[in-house]
Amino acid sequence: MRSEAPALLPVFRSRLQADVLAATLLHPEREYTITDLARRFNTPLTTVHGEVKRLTKAGLLSQRNVGRSALVRANPRNRLVQPLTQLLILTWGPVQVVAEEFANLDGAQQVVIFGSWAARYLDVPGPAPNDLDVLVLGQPRRGAVYDAADRAQHRLGMAVNPVIRPTSAWREADDPLVQQVRSSPHVVVLMPEDGTDGTAEVLGSGRA
Repeated sequence: MRSEAPALLPVFRSRLQADVLAATLLHPEREYTITDLARRFNTPLTTVHGEVKRLTKAGLLSQRNVGRSALVRANPRNRLVQPLTQLLILTWGPVQVVAEEFANLDGAQQVVIFGSWAARYLDVPGPAPNDLDVLVLGQPRRGAVYDAADRAQHRLGMAVNPVIRPTSAWREADDPLVQQVRSSPHVVVLMPEDGTDGTAEVLGSGRA
């Protein structure tokens, strides 16, 4: 059965279609197997295979076979890929951009996106987000956090609003803002075990 269009940008036929396009077009240097994508999005292999087949047939992805594995990646020869990539950066891009710009903050232990963008990303219906709320846990320099937010804002074309809390606030959940974030849709972008390499993998998420 076909899934509903994603709340973040309902022009895509499904959340999976948008996720696959974001994974490939926002990382054009990478190749993925169907198994890679299925594991990443916790989706059955057959479902991912069908979506990849559609996108390859449309010329948005290219495929090559290595042994018994099919490797797929963005197809840079398709003139639609570049504008579609820009659209994905503005919608799905915050996970990648925040991961990259906030990755090397000394003293930061965790980075979480919350608020309206996180809600739409997790398919909670509502109006399109106009800004991005980012919670940084740890003891980073405030100036470095705001510099990272400014860089992310420039790349995304939307306001990025960072807030800083000590790591203990997330554990103990005694801070009103942290309580709100933890009880609402949120996306954990960076954690200590990431290696902070800016790969923009979503490491965890929560719903209201």
